[in-house]
Amino acid sequence: MHTFYSRDESDRYEPGTNATFIKNALIFTGERNGSEVIRGSILMDKGIIKSIGKVPEHYAHVAMHATVIDAEGAWVTPGLGESSHWIGVKRSDFLLNISGPSLARWGSKRTCPGCAIGSNDLNSKHGPILPWLRSIDGFNTHDESFQLSIAGGVTSAQVLPGSINAIGGQAFMIKLRKTSDGSPSSMVIDPPHSLTGKNTQNSDVHWRYLKQACGENLRGYGTRMDSMWSLRSAYNEARKIKLAQDDFCAKAEAGFWDGVSEFPESLQWEALVDVLRGKVKVSLMDLDNIVRLSNEFEFPIASFHHASDAWLVPSLLKKARGGIPAVALFATNHRYKRESYRGSEFAPRVLADEGIPVVMKSDHPVLNSRYLLYEAQQAHYFGLPANLSLASVTATPATAAGLSHRIGFLREGGDADVVLWDSHPLRLGATPVKVWIDGILQIPVPSKSGDQKPVEVGKGKMDDRWKKLPEVPNWDSERKKAVDWDGLPPLLEKPRRNIVVFSNVKKVSRRTLDGNLQSEFSAETDGGLGTVVVENGRLVCIGQSCFSSSYSGASFVDLRGGSLAPGLLTYGSPLGLEEIAGEVSTGDGIPYDAFTRNVPAILDDRGAIVRAMDALMFGTRNALTAYRSGITLATSSLSKEYYLDGTPGHIISGLSVTFRTGSSHAMERGAIVQDINALHVHIGRVHPMISKGVSVSTQIAALRRLLFGWEERDKETGYWFRQAAEGVVPLVVEVHDADIMATLLILKIEVEEKIGSRMRMVFSGATESHMLSKEIVGLGVRESWEARNTRFDIQWAVLESNGKISQREMNAIAYTNLPKLLGIREIEDNGQLLEDIVAYEGGGPFDFSSKVAAIISPERQLVDLFVL
Repeated sequence: MHTFYSRDESDRYEPGTNATFIKNALIFTGERNGSEVIRGSILMDKGIIKSIGKVPEHYAHVAMHATVIDAEGAWVTPGLGESSHWIGVKRSDFLLNISGPSLARWGSKRTCPGCAIGSNDLNSKHGPILPWLRSIDGFNTHDESFQLSIAGGVTSAQVLPGSINAIGGQAFMIKLRKTSDGSPSSMVIDPPHSLTGKNTQNSDVHWRYLKQACGENLRGYGTRMDSMWSLRSAYNEARKIKLAQDDFCAKAEAGFWDGVSEFPESLQWEALVDVLRGKVKVSLMDLDNIVRLSNEFEFPIASFHHASDAWLVPSLLKKARGGIPAVALFATNHRYKRESYRGSEFAPRVLADEGIPVVMKSDHPVLNSRYLLYEAQQAHYFGLPANLSLASVTATPATAAGLSHRIGFLREGGDADVVLWDSHPLRLGATPVKVWIDGILQIPVPSKSGDQKPVEVGKGKMDDRWKKLPEVPNWDSERKKAVDWDGLPPLLEKPRRNIVVFSNVKKVSRRTLDGNLQSEFSAETDGGLGTVVVENGRLVCIGQSCFSSSYSGASFVDLRGGSLAPGLLTYGSPLGLEEIAGEVSTGDGIPYDAFTRNVPAILDDRGAIVRAMDALMFGTRNALTAYRSGITLATSSLSKEYYLDGTPGHIISGLSVTFRTGSSHAMERGAIVQDINALHVHIGRVHPMISKGVSVSTQIAALRRLLFGWEERDKETGYWFRQAAEGVVPLVVEVHDADIMATLLILKIEVEEKIGSRMRMVFSGATESHMLSKEIVGLGVRESWEARNTRFDIQWAVLESNGKISQREMNAIAYTNLPKLLGIREIEDNGQLLEDIVAYEGGGPFDFSSKVAAIISPERQLVDLFVL
């Protein structure tokens, strides 16, 4: 490596690129296990970091002519590395159907309608064992996700094949910068001999990469036993070839040429032979099976991906051949299939405590790669030390990929992949101000027209607190309990108290009868921290005049400068309608779709309208996890983009329900807030994952007919569409396309003119709504596991707006807009809304320093305590 670091210019250098000199920076280098931070400067030239800290005299002439950036004490890190990415091989407009911590108004530009199927080269259906396939051969350099990922500070990624094959094929490490060459091959980092045709045996090692999978994803090819036999058979073939090659070489070296024919090799199996020779970084799924496989065939494992159970079996990981592999996982995305059911937010910390390298990933486009850093922030929030959290998206993935000499660190001689941040990278909402790849500026995006309109970044983050590491709660007790319960700790284990006294309260907020947030106590204006007394779920005393000693038998909770605020509402996911998204047996199943098959006569309803209330399930882990995160209400419908068997989402999606996420069953007091909220329909183009469905024009024609009242009103379909047309209930339309939204708005006018009503039409999803309107109305999530992150998603959206969303508007997004839009009827008692109140320890609802200590429910007349 000494020779590598002495290079004068990078092999990726683009001639004509000026040097860049960043001064007055706070530099996270990635060195010393992520603990090294330097105050100083960075000089980048010819695609390389020439100096870091202080510029030596022999580089002074370069610095004099460089583009100078004054960081003004801001943080600088290596470019982020994505260990599991499907960029270029899976369509970018899949992002229309996933969520990130932002609102549609701030979404990316419009993607290419109808071009998704032609750019989806993720999975091959030609067998379970395909080591001869290569992701680079299906790589699309025009994927819109390149800019999206770079905007989040991601500069390199491992582009993997999909996960439906035991061996999906060869992966490649790429830089996200498009080169002047314009080819996929030119984006590969240290291309291996198998790609270039050049023999690199006598030079620095150029690693190869392979994707393997096991478990549920391979059901199309049989059981886990079938999958393991496929893998063992394949490696046995490779071992035969390797032994034959070794025998050939041994005879050749000994001079025994008699009977020696051609060198034994196979283009089909050569990648696996290289695995056995230790020349390939293997990324895998599943645990015990693969550890046994690595020992049986004597090959090392670079990393386990997904690995939701890995934190429960750290000793098993240490038995893998060739050293401890890294574990790449999500922060809170769990329970999407049975294998991930025991996944935990505490997994990164538990693994790190066991000395296992932790990598946080987005699996783009499963999660939006622009928010890769958010995964590291959440890992830190739940206990992963700051140095390891930052390393989990920089140094650790680079080391696991065998590329730490080039990327993942800021060191002299390394690649000039650098990010300048507007705040501490582990602060919620941290955004890149500038991004360089190979020393070439990528963010801000250079204008192609010459009319540069820079995007404003970092507004409101100028004071020094934004440069400091955020405080996070202590989760030691919860983490230990999660381990003790083998990943499934009780989520409502504390006794429910009648009288609770909260001390050291900084602020109390409640909603007024019109739904707006109002402060009822503030330490800043009321002379210091106060006390709140709760009796039978009601706040009976607030302020500094509450004497806790007068309440015998009470439970006492120190909020440590925390606050009380209304519970949050989540919308958009099937929360409470399924336990595991990938297990059909744990959900409602597939209702009848009136557009694709005949509805049974027993329903006696042409549109087969169903009620989410009838399918409601209480006590799901996603609902209870959301509850413990301050999400006390959920509005759920049976609307889906598509079903697991390939059935398109239903156009008529039925009637939604609002329920309390912490309730035990439907008969419990206050469990059902509203049995019918709104009528839901799904209007859109054919989903790229399905490639079949009803035309948009047919969908609109049917909707027009139903809203005009041309269906019998004594049936469910006719009745509820008439209610929607007259504005009695909201009509919630799941739609993403701006053209379709415009058509729906025209249809709304037609209906109102025809029947003299005023409809309450609400767009849900609404990815392209910013093209039609500048109004922000609410925030929702797509999947059940995401509900728990609602309070941080709101804060992300506010911070990303760079001051365009005020505190009042943020409160409206959090507490006011969704209930109004979804038609949720508020209950009042003695001039006060009967709403759940959340007690936060250590801060407010949107502070990274806080965690939920208790839920106060006047309707249920109780308090759920989570800390004592």
